[in-house]
Amino acid sequence: MTYKESFIQFMVDCGVLTFGEFTLKSGRVAPYFINCGNYRTGAQLARLGEYYAECIHDHSIPVETLFGPAYKGIPLAVSTVVALSNRFGIDVNYCFDRKEAKDHGEGGMFVGKTLTDREKVIIIDDVMTSGKALRESMPKLKSAADVDVTGMVITVDRQERGTGSLSAVQEVKEEFGVTVYPIVTMSDIIEAIRAGIVPGQEYLDSMLAYREQYGVQG
Repeated sequence: MTYKESFIQFMVDCGVLTFGEFTLKSGRVAPYFINCGNYRTGAQLARLGEYYAECIHDHSIPVETLFGPAYKGIPLAVSTVVALSNRFGIDVNYCFDRKEAKDHGEGGMFVGKTLTDREKVIIIDDVMTSGKALRESMPKLKSAADVDVTGMVITVDRQERGTGSLSAVQEVKEEFGVTVYPIVTMSDIIEAIRAGIVPGQEYLDSMLAYREQYGVQG
């Protein structure tokens, strides 16, 4: 089993990936739902960090610091830097932002590594829906230093159109020149169902119809 197939099974086991009929915030009715809030234990978070680390290592993304946007990105960045060190012997920094800049003590907008010009930074987040996390993170990072954002790593690329013809992943690539690396895509999930790696065969036709209506290629 590849790490991608293992991750899809992990999502199902944790109740993060479920199948049925779900009305999304967009009003679309989807045959699947991804709720990353269902990662709740230390063991789950440790494994999740390993999958992020595997994705970074698999794509050979240059990195000196992982940035986790507050709040959901903070435990993701921490678990991933630990996994990079433990599994691959790659020791990198991490930092995260405050929702409001601290005006006492050491002050500032960031906690962790102090960013410097040309530092190679990867942004870590869960599921990209609209690209909001990256759009909010880029000006914060650039205000701290002229960093080089070498990529963004997320759990799942829905491969689904936003308001236009592109997906959120494609939009941020076009707007910021930042490549988004998902651990898995919806295409991967569909193939895992077809292969019997995870349940959901009864939802396969509706998932394919949903992709036909709302999906994008690439």
